[in-house]
Amino acid sequence: QVQLVESGGGLVQAGGSLRLSCAASGSFFDINAMGWYRQAPGKQRELVAAITSGGSTNYADSVKGRFTISRDNAKNTVYLQMNSLKPEDTAVYYCNADGVRSSWRVGNYWGQGTQVTVSA
Repeated sequence: QVQLVESGGGLVQAGGSLRLSCAASGSFFDINAMGWYRQAPGKQRELVAAITSGGSTNYADSVKGRFTISRDNAKNTVYLQMNSLKPEDTAVYYCNADGVRSSWRVGNYWGQGTQVTVSA
């Protein structure tokens, strides 16, 4: 079993910054990709940013230049530094771990979500 525990969400004014963290724990050998998704009320869940174990990154166009994803493979932790936040960034942010290799499967896992609210 693999658990993803997120932290760092909250309320911030437009133009401010937040840093999200997500730590993976449990019984596994390694994780291929880790990423952040978000879901605003009435909208579909969308990819925000992702990073592979080798450090390759992918960002949604809406966050390029403002958000930075990073990863500590030794700690199985992924971070999302969010700068210049806008009200439209308000959403529940979910951590995702893909290609999680254990002795019995290669799986995909989600965190419980953390609320990010940006006030105008």
